[in-house]
Formats: sequence, structure tokens, C-alpha cells
Amino acid sequence: MRTTLGFNKFILYENRLRFYIVASNTADSLHRIVKIDRTSQDELVVVEDEAVYTGRQMTAMLKMLEDGNKASGGLGKPKVFFGLVGFMRFTAGWYMLLVTKRSVVALLGGHYIYHCENTELISIPFNHKIERPSEEQRLMSIFKQVDMTKNFYFSYTYDLTSTLQSNVTSRNKSPRSPWPFTDRYAWNYRMFTPAFEGQHNASTKAHWILPVIHGHVDQAKLTVLGRVIYVTLIARRSRHYAGARYLKRGVNEEGNVANEVETEQIVSEALTTPFHYPLQRFAIDTGSNWRPNPHYTSYVQYRGSIPVYWTQEQNNMTPKPPIEISVIDPFFTAAARHFDDLFARYGAPIMILNLIKKREPQPRESKLLDEYTHCVDYLNQFLPPGQKMVYRAWDMSRAYKEKTQDVISYLEDLAEESIQVTGFFHSGPEPYSHYLHNRTSQMLLQNGICRTNCVDCLDRTNAAQFVFGKRALGHQLYALGVVDSPNLAFDSDAVNMLTEMYHDHGDTLALQYTGSALVNRVETYRRMPHWNSHSRDIIENFRRFYTNSLLDADKQTAIDLFLGVNPEQALARTPKRSGYQEWFDEEHLRSPYVLEACRDGIDEFVHHSAEFWTGYYRPLLFTSLGKHFAYSMNSTLKLPG
Repeated sequence: MRTTLGFNKFILYENRLRFYIVASNTADSLHRIVKIDRTSQDELVVVEDEAVYTGRQMTAMLKMLEDGNKASGGLGKPKVFFGLVGFMRFTAGWYMLLVTKRSVVALLGGHYIYHCENTELISIPFNHKIERPSEEQRLMSIFKQVDMTKNFYFSYTYDLTSTLQSNVTSRNKSPRSPWPFTDRYAWNYRMFTPAFEGQHNASTKAHWILPVIHGHVDQAKLTVLGRVIYVTLIARRSRHYAGARYLKRGVNEEGNVANEVETEQIVSEALTTPFHYPLQRFAIDTGSNWRPNPHYTSYVQYRGSIPVYWTQEQNNMTPKPPIEISVIDPFFTAAARHFDDLFARYGAPIMILNLIKKREPQPRESKLLDEYTHCVDYLNQFLPPGQKMVYRAWDMSRAYKEKTQDVISYLEDLAEESIQVTGFFHSGPEPYSHYLHNRTSQMLLQNGICRTNCVDCLDRTNAAQFVFGKRALGHQLYALGVVDSPNLAFDSDAVNMLTEMYHDHGDTLALQYTGSALVNRVETYRRMPHWNSHSRDIIENFRRFYTNSLLDADKQTAIDLFLGVNPEQALARTPKRSGYQEWFDEEHLRSPYVLEACRDGIDEFVHHSAEFWTGYYRPLLFTSLGKHFAYSMNSTLKLPG
């Protein structure tokens, strides 16, 4: 939950001296205003009025501003927009980036999730003096190469940068960060910090900030014997060490890996929509009339490049350049930082599923296999018993080509092993009948993560993550009492729907990283050939080669400019470690999600959820159903029978 005020409408006024932005909630009952100075060429001055205005008060305020600014042009013609992405500077003067068009892609707990359809870059200084116009134009063109109309998502009232479990337990509000969201996945983080970071109590300015994630969001509906189930898939790309395929490989000094993506699979029953739920009739009085809605479940997976220093020197003659281990670090310092960060975010245990090739005519991927195995073995020896990383190295390509193993069955066994150890999130108790099978009668929490990789973390990784998602879906539906067994048959409507969702998920991430869609899909490993699959594979391989050879350098420059990457600053904030054996923080090995410790955070979330629902949906007033229902959701009706 981001803010109970729920601002989702914005109006821009301007004159020669200032911009004024008015933010309003859905009911137009609450308003705030911020002014941006236009007289300074070099300094960005953003000042917020601390008052919260009613509709009548805001009308009077605007009239006063109109009269007081007549000499400089009044307030000018109002411009409606849908969110402030942030501020950008190239060679001289500042710009602000606004969302001017949006579309609904999902509805989660009553919170709308939007896709960014269009943006506008507006110059802030009234007399914008540019000494190097050609350089300014060049940088602006590079900046616009990051197409914000593709795969950028936001929500005004739900923290899309954090998992559902993190939101429900209020763990997304880190005491180390002034912002009430996870800045790792907010791609516009460097754009809003110049205006708001360092100000007194920066979290109070969060209603002006629209954290935008880059990745993939999909939602589909499934009907099981009259019960409506929604499956939501959210993929968040990290802004750290982000970029194109051959230009971002392995790990950097801070422990951030290339192509890092957190994938969350949320399965919920639409018995009631909001995240809060009435207390049971004979429940113990806790001072609140609400509890978490027990019909939400979530399972989180992770993919990322192999956390050692390795490179591939791209050239125009070699489709698959040789893999070189560029730096030999006997203490695996960067990998240690990476895994310690995973422990801090997800807890223990960490299962590592490494799907790269073991035997090759010419050693290529196998170089990384040896180095990665040695890395995990070295780091594991210092972890206490019971907290060691679980390492599974399996040559998925060989198993498929030589038919030595059923790929899908083996992955299902690994998925079941991982889910049994890490668990998954369920916001309430399971049906009473499950107690007879020794299932829990309280909220379930996920502690730990499965970290999957192949070489590019694309084709094999996506197939494996689908199988893990399929296995998790069975457990999620069983926890909701929808099915009588967590074992789902492959040829079922639910799994067919999930297959299509993971195909879209994989294609989107592959396009972002390599410039082409997936080459090998789930059907490939299930041995379900399609008549045009071979020609499609050839086309995608050619497209990937063309993009990597000719376009990725410009793409990488654009991403670095968009994210505000500064290598010197990154090196300055690289954490120091006390010793090579003490590579981890003991606090990080403790379960980050313990139910009793999360009680206060859960109560806070439920309280805010009830406040949001009353303010946003106004249940005591008549509203039309069409306004509050997302008709554009995918459905199993689109799938072939």
C-alpha cells in the first residue's frame, strides 16, 4: 500500500515563473499542490505545499494563484496528465517526464495496475538556454530510445515494486530507505531523487512519486466449478547492472547480476475483492473489525546471470562468441555480496538451479559450470549447518536432446522439493478439511527462494520457471480449497492458461534483454513440435544476432542514461567486508518473515487497506460496475478447447 490519499489525477498549470501541479484523489475531495521554479537554469527547485485541501479550498487557492500571477501570465491553460515520472537533465536545464496516457492491465485487491502508454518530456526553464544544442539533442534522442510505451507499469495505491507478502507484512517499508517501496525495481529512481531526496521526511513526498517498474504484468481469469480465480504474473527487472545481452554479463563489484528478474505468481479467489476481510464472528477482539483477506496466495522466483566475472566479446562474424572468465577471484567477493543480498531479501534457504551445459565438443558454457560450482562450494563451507545453499546443476539441453531424462518430470520433482522447503505466501488459514492432513491453520509465509539460471537466463530458465509456477499453482489452488490435490494435470485449462502466460512472460523478457523472442519454448521440452517451430527458431536466432551485433551498443547507452548510471558512484558505495570467511551477515540468515514478528505490520496493512477501500470506492455511494471492473483481462475463453 502506497498512500491512503490515493492521488491518481494530476493537472499542470504554468506561467513564466512557475509550474503548478495539483494532485487529486478519485472523489476529488482531497488535493495537494506543488510548485516548480522556472527561473533557474541550473538548479531544480520543487516546493510542496504541506496543506491538504478540500475541493472548495483548492478552487479558492487556484483563484488566488491566478490573481497573484497575472503579471507573469496567470495560471495558463490546464493540462491533464496521469503521473510524474521524474526529472531529467542533459547538458543544461531540467526537464520533467509526465505520463500522458495509460491503460489498465490488472486489478489486485481493488488496486489498479496500469501500463504506461505515452509520455511527454517538458522543459522546465522558461528561457531554456542551451549552449550546445547538438549535444543536447543527441542526448535527448538517446534518452528516448528507452521506449516507455513498452513494458513499463505503475500503480497509484499498490506498491508494485514489492511482493504481495512484503506488502501485507509492511516489510516494504525499510528503515534504511526513506521511500515506502523497493528502489531496486523502481526504474525511475534516479529521476525523482534530485527533487525529493534529502528533504525532511522524504516518505511524506511519496504521493508525488510514481515508482515505475520495467518487466511484465499479466492477469488472467479461470473459472472452476463456478469459483472465479485470478492468476496474476508480475516480473520486475532490477535497475542495477541492467542492459543488453553481451554488454552486461555476470556480476559487478557491488554483487548485482545481469538480467536480474523477480517473478511473482499471485493466485486469488474473487469471492471478495479487497485485501481486508471481516473478522470471524467469534474471533478474539483485536481492536479492529478487519483481518487479511484469506483468498490471496503468492509464490516468488528469481532469475539472474551467473555471479562470477565473465564476458563474451561480441563481433559481427561470430553468432556465439566464446565465453571468457575475465577476472579470477579466489575468494568470490562479488558472488558473496550477491548471495548475502539474496539472504537479506528472501531469507534462507536458497536453492540454486543451474541449467548450463556440462559436456561440449568445444568448452564454452562448461567453463562457467566449473567456476560456478567451485564458487558455491567455497562460499557454502562458511555457512552454518542447515543454512547452506542447495546447489542443483543439471544439463537440461543434454537431457532433452539425448532423451536421457524426462525434462518436465525432473523439473517438477525439483519444484516440489523447493516449494516444500521455502513454502509460499497465503494470506489466511486454509479450509478446515486440510487440518485433517496436518496442514496449517494460520497465514503461510515464504522464506527462501529458488534462483534459476542458464547462460542468458532466457529459454531454459523460462521453461524451468514455468514448471515451478505450474507446481506452485497446484499448491496455491489447493490452499484456497479450489482443488482436492496440489497435483495438476498438464492438459488442463488452468495449466494451458499458465503456459500461455509464461510464454508471454519469457518473450517479453527476452525482447528486453536480447531483442528477440524466446527460441525454445515449453512445448519444445514437452516434445510437442509445431509445424512452424523450426522456421520460427531460425528467424528468432537471426533477429537476436542482428540486434546484438548492430543495435545493443546504442541500447546500452540509452539504458545507462535513463537509469542515471554513474560508475564512480557505484564503486564508492561498494560494501566492505570484514573477512573472507565472514562473507554473510548472520542477521540475513534468520527468517525475514516470522508470523509473530509480522503481526504489527499485518495489522497496519489491513488498516490502510480498509481506509483505501472506503476512500477510493466510496461504498456508501452509488457507482457503476463498469468503472470498477477490468474488462480487458485475459480469459480461458480465448484458449482452444
